[in-house]
Amino acid sequence: MTKEERHLWYDFLRDYPVRFLRQKVIDNYIVDFYCNEARLIIELDGSQHYEEKGIKKDKIRTTKIENRNLTVMRIPNNEINNNFRGVCEYIDYYIKTALFE
Repeated sequence: MTKEERHLWYDFLRDYPVRFLRQKVIDNYIVDFYCNEARLIIELDGSQHYEEKGIKKDKIRTTKIENRNLTVMRIPNNEINNNFRGVCEYIDYYIKTALFE
């Protein structure tokens, strides 16, 4: 796990009231975090995801995963480092909305 993944896991997702799994295999891909109840995948993106090759691979991967009726939430690493509270609030809002609609 990257330092950003460890930060999100140990300081938010691990003790979140809805269960998350780390490094879950879905469709031959390993996703960073998975919440079955909210049908949510959280992917933390480092700089390689913003290069042409990374963008192309992510698009294919996201499409395949979303075809399984899952939502992929992509969060840049710099948001974890510079706006951690905002990221946590965003995830919390998304999950509460998904579960109570």
